[in-house]
Parts: sequence; C-alpha cells; structure tokens
Amino acid sequence: MVSPILSVASLATLAMAQDVPWSGFDKWSHNSYSSLGSKQADHLPWFMKNNPLPAGKPWGLRNADTNYYTDYPITGVVRSYDWEVSKQSCAPDGVNTTCLLVNGQYPGPAIEANWGDTIQVKLTNNIADEGTGIHWHGILQKGSQPYDGVPGVSICPIAPGESFTYSFPAELYGSSYWHSHYSSQFASGLNGPMIIYGPNSSSYDIDLGPAQLTDWYHEYYEDLLGNLAKPLSENPQYPYSKNILINGKNPYDCDYADGRDCEQAPIARFNLTSGKTHRLRLINTSAESLLKVSLDGHKLKVMANDYVEIQPYETDVVTLGVGQRTDVLIEGKTSSTQGAYWLRAVAPHDCAANDGQNVGKAAIYYEDADDSQLPFSSPNDGYDNSDCFNDPLEKTVPVMALDPGEPGESVDVSMEGHSNGTHGKWWMNNVTATVDYSDPILLRAKMGYTDFPTQRNVYQYDSSVDSVRFIIKNNNGNSHPMHLHGHNIFVLAEGEGDWDGTIINPSNPQRRDVQLVRANGFLVIQWFQDNPGAWPFHCHIAWHLSLGMIIEILESPELIHKDVKVPSTVSQTCRDWWAFNEHTPIDALDSGI
Repeated sequence: MVSPILSVASLATLAMAQDVPWSGFDKWSHNSYSSLGSKQADHLPWFMKNNPLPAGKPWGLRNADTNYYTDYPITGVVRSYDWEVSKQSCAPDGVNTTCLLVNGQYPGPAIEANWGDTIQVKLTNNIADEGTGIHWHGILQKGSQPYDGVPGVSICPIAPGESFTYSFPAELYGSSYWHSHYSSQFASGLNGPMIIYGPNSSSYDIDLGPAQLTDWYHEYYEDLLGNLAKPLSENPQYPYSKNILINGKNPYDCDYADGRDCEQAPIARFNLTSGKTHRLRLINTSAESLLKVSLDGHKLKVMANDYVEIQPYETDVVTLGVGQRTDVLIEGKTSSTQGAYWLRAVAPHDCAANDGQNVGKAAIYYEDADDSQLPFSSPNDGYDNSDCFNDPLEKTVPVMALDPGEPGESVDVSMEGHSNGTHGKWWMNNVTATVDYSDPILLRAKMGYTDFPTQRNVYQYDSSVDSVRFIIKNNNGNSHPMHLHGHNIFVLAEGEGDWDGTIINPSNPQRRDVQLVRANGFLVIQWFQDNPGAWPFHCHIAWHLSLGMIIEILESPELIHKDVKVPSTVSQTCRDWWAFNEHTPIDALDSGI
C-alpha cells in the first residue's frame, strides 16, 4: 500500500543529491566459503596503496590524536563493490540449512577502505519473496543519512529483483561489519566484515585481520521468528543457537544433528610469528549471544573498542555483546614448548541462549608447529565466566580525548519484557515499537512532517538541543547490547541497581556505538546533536529487537527538512517497494528491523 504521506508525487519534490555513478569494481571472490580464517587468508596491510599518498599516507598528516568527528580526510577514492543477495543452502558447520548469502559466500564479502575514501556497494536483491536492506554498522552517515540502510527508518526495503547502490564516506576507522537490517535476516548469514584503515595509536607488526564471531542456527530466521512471535496461548519458543562460529567455521558434532544432513566442516585458523606483535580484530556478529573471547596461554591487550582507540590494557578475556568489536594485540612468544593454541569464543549459558555447542574454537599456529594436528592447549582461568557485562569503564579511556559537557536534555528510559495481553513483547518507556516499511521516518521528516504514530516510538530533539543524555534503567533479568545509529555515544556510567549520579572519567569517558546494560542495572549515555537524521536506538539482540525494543531518535527535524539530501535512487527504491507490496503484501512477523 502506498503511504498517504510519501506518495509518488511527493517523492518527486524531495531535494535530490547528485547521484554518483557506480564503477562496478569487485575485488572479492564469489566462492561458497570465505577465505577468512583459512590457510589462504592474507595478513591485512597498513593501508591500501592503490591511491594517492599525501605525506606517505592516504590521510596525510592526520594521526590518532586528530578529532575524527570534525576533521576527516576526503581522498577522492571510491571503493566499489557489486553484490547479489540470494537464498541458498549452506553448511558452514557441516549441518545443511537455509541461508541468505551475498555472492554465494559466508561470511559475506569483506569491505576494505582507507579513512576518507567513499564506499559504494551495489546490492541486487535476488530473494524471491522478501525485501532487504544493508546497515553499515558504526558508520555515522553524516551527509549520507539515507544510506544508513534501515528499512522503514531511513529508506524503503529493496524489493525482490531490484538493485540499489549505497554510497557513503569512510569517516571513522577501525573494525566493524555490515549486516541486513530487514527483520532478522542477519541471523541467517547476511553479514560480513568491514575494515577501514587509519592511524594507529598502538604499534604492532602483523595485522591478522578480522575474527568474525557469531552464534549459528540450524533453522531459517523466518521459522525462528514464527515460533517466537506466536500468541502466548500457542506456546511461543525462544530461539536457541546451535553453534559458535569463528570466520564462518567450527565443525558441529554430527551425532547431535537430529538426523539432518551433516558432514565434516573446516575449523578456522590463524598463524602467529614468534617475537612479533599481532593485531586481531574481534567482531561479534551474533544474533543473540554475548561472547567471551580468550587465547590459551596468552594475554590480550585491548587497543580499540568499536571505532574508538583506547589507552591499551591487558586482560585474559574480552567480553563482546552483539554488535561490539574489540581490537586486541597479541605478543608472539619467543620460546615455547608448544606451538599451537586454541582461540576460544564462549557463549556462557547465563548470558546466551544456546542448546548445542556453546564454544567456538580457532586453531592458532606458530611457525614451528605441526599444523596438521589440532592444538591441545588448556584454557585460561575465567575463560567462560558468566559476567554478562563489559570491562570497567575506568579501563576504557579513549586516545583522542573528548569532553561531553552537560547535556542539553536528559531523558529517563525504562526497559521491560512482558506480555501485551496476547504476545510476549519488549518495551522501552512503555512502548513496543514497529516500523512501516512503506513510510520511512527520515523521508517523512524531509517532507516536513513530524507527527508519528505511537508505535513508531519517535523521540524528537530540534537543533536548539546541543546534546542528549539517556538514563536507562533495565527492569529485567537480561543484559542488553544497546546500539545507537549515527553517533558514537559517551558511556558515562553503568552498573547494578540505580545510578547514583557518578560519571566515570567525566572529562574523557568511553565512547563507542554499542554498550551492554546489565540485568536489573543502569546505563547512562550521552551524544552530541551534530548529525540531523533518523537514528534507531535499540537492543542489538535480534529476538529482542524483533519484539519491539527500539526508540527512534529524530534529530533536528527542521534541519532534515532544510538540508538533508535524498538521492533520486532512494525515492525510486520506495516506488519499487510500493509496487511489489501492492501485489505481494508482506505479512510482518515482527517489528520490521
């Protein structure tokens, strides 16, 4: 059904940005299995060199102390990718299931760019009966707001058989990933790593690349959602993962495959060099699972959380909620009686719903190890601890210092999980939210409309408010990884019970784009109002998000109406979606995002 607000005629009046042609370059293979975590995987470079190098680096004289929010380079280089998404069978852990794959591979193709490049991705939707849309996790999208890619918020879904080209600046640097933000498609494989090279505050010798960590299900996401979203009278079932994969690998024990087709699958591997310092980019792309990451017999030195480099500190175990990333440094041993070790990613049962294999493992080999044999190392103490929260904020001090100041507005936010009378739902300030794929909030605001139905859960702050603080109280027994689009948030405080007003590192608190709030605890965050747009704030657990755990931030709506550019391709995507939905109505199982 065509939106009464966003009609074909009204879309034609939107301010059009200059459309940039897509170059069609795609450096990634289309194999069924990614080379990540295999013997063939290359080390990552310091930066990409097929481009101008002012002062010897793509970003010139900028360094890790440069304020990347206000001073990022514009290299003039476009990194272009050509992707097709389709529904296929795959078996990354040996158990055959239905997956959503880009260019036939899982994990999906990796994106690489230098800080200041433009990333362009042409996505063709070859899923016969579903829309889709890709979100570029952690990218701020300043000046490219529609390309945040959330159907029903910043854009309409890409209809089956149609294509859309995303174009946005690599304005931050570090480790992240891309994923579908259409329903819970990312739980069935529609995701992949994204690496943006930039200045380093910590020194190292070798970049091992990404370790993409994820829970894995043996059922298609729509089947899982169908069981989850049943009325209470029909006994809905919460999805339990069956495995933990590292770079798409971790063989499942076929004795527990319940009679399904199952075969031996590969295990992920990395190589360490004695006496060298290695960078490893840990990325939790799970649907639901909090993960504990450790390397037997080694310390991990944390150097970055999400897209923010921090003062390094050592730990035995890194905690990653869904959507979080941590870059670590690993010191190669100079002498050892054992040349192979396990990298472990554990989903503790108190922090994740798993009724299969809850430990993912990758084999780590030194140069003198026999890589035909699996490691037999013992885990570190506390490798599987059940603390369902991130490291203390006192440890996580950003390298590039920034003072949040006092907020222009403070808002109390409560979170609960309970019934609406017929179905189980998640609530934020007493609203369980849904989106309307045919009526994106950003496009409505561009037309000058600022009235929204209650179920959209829209919080509006005009440009007179320079910053916003959320004081979040979690009134349930689960921890939640809370993610804000369009911003890095200042994490002012977190803990058990209620906030007492204390701010940790008040002149330079932790910044990141995902932070865990504890069970029955609090989280205090703040952000500058410097990016007019429509930005979801939500729990990143797929099944909580599906049941309504979202607030939509409409930032500076008057500036959206005045300044935000909406390319003609965005308008066409809505027209294509309306046409598809007119003859093939989508029966939404969940909130939509």
